[in-house]
Amino acid sequence: MKQARPYPKVVVTRKAARALKGGHPWVFEGEVLSCEPAAGGTPVANGAVVDVFEENGTWQGAGLISQESKIRVRIVTRNANDRIDEAFWARRVAYAWNHRRVAMGSRALPGCEPDTNTCRVVFSEADQMPGLIVDRYENVLVTQVGTVGMELLRPIIYPLLLNTLQADGQNVTAIYERNDSPSRAKEGLAQYKGWWDGEGAEVPATPRIVVAENGLKFDLDIENSQKTGFFLDQKYNRRAVRQIAAGRRVLDCFCHVGPFGLNAAAGGAEFVRCVDVSQTAIDLAAENARFNGLDGGMGFTCANVLEYLPELSRDRSRLREEGGPFDLIVLDPPAFTKSRNTVNHATKGYREINYAAMRLLPRGGYLATCSCSHFMTRDLLAGAIADAAHQANVQLKQVEERQQAPDHPILWGVPESHYLDFFIFQVI
Repeated sequence: MKQARPYPKVVVTRKAARALKGGHPWVFEGEVLSCEPAAGGTPVANGAVVDVFEENGTWQGAGLISQESKIRVRIVTRNANDRIDEAFWARRVAYAWNHRRVAMGSRALPGCEPDTNTCRVVFSEADQMPGLIVDRYENVLVTQVGTVGMELLRPIIYPLLLNTLQADGQNVTAIYERNDSPSRAKEGLAQYKGWWDGEGAEVPATPRIVVAENGLKFDLDIENSQKTGFFLDQKYNRRAVRQIAAGRRVLDCFCHVGPFGLNAAAGGAEFVRCVDVSQTAIDLAAENARFNGLDGGMGFTCANVLEYLPELSRDRSRLREEGGPFDLIVLDPPAFTKSRNTVNHATKGYREINYAAMRLLPRGGYLATCSCSHFMTRDLLAGAIADAAHQANVQLKQVEERQQAPDHPILWGVPESHYLDFFIFQVI
């Protein structure tokens, strides 16, 4: 590289360079050979921009350094002409929002709210803003910051988010921070949550928000609920379940606050039973059903699904009490694995719940099933489902294979960005 660079220099191994050339944006702690001040003397500072060079002097990109993390550098650009300033981040925010407008802007159900009213606006590495998650819930953005670099950039990026959306005519006025993930400790960051009261932001009186998705309303508590308040990645998968629910008796397992079950009810299901191990989630699901006038055809049970499904198979009277027999079962479990070390155990878990569901379904019934862990790859999940079908002595006819919604884009070369796989089968 001939031009002078204003950033400190990180030299990495050939192995790291190969990964970067393949499109992956991470440099790990053990792949860093040296860190040097910039030509002008600027030292390496935690969270700051650094240039990344291979041992042979080839420039590989510029990224944000995290001196306490095993992921030592996260690349933000591979264009040597970029200067990582406010204008750079303004372009990144604009690119992210424009992707949502293109991918989701014309897909709303007839007579319903735009799909971009509730969607993920920024998806970390997939939007070249590593460590930043931004979800939109009507007029509020809920953010999660997971890296020291993004923590330092909050005063720059947050106003850019508000300005970009407002300039596009979007009524977005407030930002709630859910920076309470234990994973922040890996970056040396404290946990906290609350309204951001910086430039241009309103501070609402309550963290309770009513949002609309697929024409249904949900009362969310963005302060205390899981993640940022809702699982937006299943938006179109819920719609797919709605399209086959008419006239069916539906069992929604791991229902959380009820979005799959409510979509099935809205699609004309004869009856829907929602099941979750959390009483709080069940109460919210029941409240959301009443909120949408769908509670007359729905029931709610607090139970451990791993125990509940085998119980229904053993006890036919219990099955009838719960509203069965069911001819459409939805399995939307939490991630059974968050590391490579537990993949085998997770595979067993997915096999067991799918086997239990298939045992309950009649011939001709439907199963919607998924995994939300990138460690549980598509092929591993498919293998677990196939094993379950063999064990249950049934054959599966695939109706659809789906993934996460496009506001959670999959960045090729970065397998961590592909984490949700979703299948619909008919049991024959």
